[in-house]
Amino acid sequence: MAIRNRMPPWHENFNLPNGRAVLLRPVRPEDGPPLQGAFSLLGPDEIRARLLGPGDEITPEMLQKLTHPNPKSEIVLVAAEQLPPGEAVVGAVARAGIVPGTREAEYTILVSHFVAGQGLGRQLMRKLVKWARRKYLDRLYGDVLKANEPMVELAGSLGFKPQPHPTSPELLRMVLELEG
Repeated sequence: MAIRNRMPPWHENFNLPNGRAVLLRPVRPEDGPPLQGAFSLLGPDEIRARLLGPGDEITPEMLQKLTHPNPKSEIVLVAAEQLPPGEAVVGAVARAGIVPGTREAEYTILVSHFVAGQGLGRQLMRKLVKWARRKYLDRLYGDVLKANEPMVELAGSLGFKPQPHPTSPELLRMVLELEG
């Protein structure tokens, strides 16, 4: 009888075009220090462009929330080296969380410029869409700077439609209708 090498749920080996392999997996509490380290490698412009806010470091509150998601209402995935959590460098983070009192989830994706443009954002977005569908949600959306053309194009290629942002003219709300 053959032994199958099954990975745990939400885990996937992903080969980058540059030949490196990363592991896409749910975040673990031990990922806090590597996440903090990876965050500091990003310049202030990148942070604003991807997280929609100023600042050049991740706060302890942000780190706690990111590494301890509520499994009933949110998912946080990382793309990391194939080392144990806490030792692996994290190159990308993707989060989706259900908006309380709705059947919608909001997503955020952060990909380090060291691995940007190699398909990680697309693969992470696909996983967020799969999670939202499994939760039987009606829609998944994320707020993206209009100037962040790669993310706008990526979301559009996966069926997300741009809508005006309710409060900021610099942002687009990229929306994917999941019903049906």
